Amino acid sequence: MSRFHERPKAVLFDRDGTLVVDVPYNGDPARVRPMPSASEAVRMVRDAGLPIGVVTNQSAVARGLVDLAQVRRVNERVAELLGPIDVWQVCPHRAEDACACRKPRPGMLLAAAAELGVEPHELAMVGDIGADMEAAAAIGALAVLVPTLETRSEEIDAAPLVAPDLVAAIDLLLEDE
Repeated sequence: MSRFHERPKAVLFDRDGTLVVDVPYNGDPARVRPMPSASEAVRMVRDAGLPIGVVTNQSAVARGLVDLAQVRRVNERVAELLGPIDVWQVCPHRAEDACACRKPRPGMLLAAAAELGVEPHELAMVGDIGADMEAAAAIGALAVLVPTLETRSEEIDAAPLVAPDLVAAIDLLLEDE
């Protein structure tokens, strides 16, 4: 148990801008590039014996820019580069579709928790924008923001925990008392 929280039983990551460089509406696996320290952070979670999930908004599907098969191939490339992912949750909707799964709503996190066999509040979420933090807060999960140049200052100010990179984020989640 850390000084701040109970150790999570699973760690979820946002995909674009968190695990991999954000290429808007990417349907091409050849364009997937890991974020700095992503490989090490994922390894740290695996070495701690925790399952790993990815929860990703992919509105390009609803917009007709990519299809689910392309999203799946991009996800497969992420796993090739970073190692196995225990659960993938993809929201193919646009914000205006008002679905239950699109972050900041917690649907994908709830589905990931169920698939991993953990309670929602036992998850930790690592992401790069406020929607990731809000989805985690909605289910009582721990959240760590790893800002990028696209992260708005108000999202940083509102985040429960902020880390300069993915390794520091995982250190926060796994630190011992």
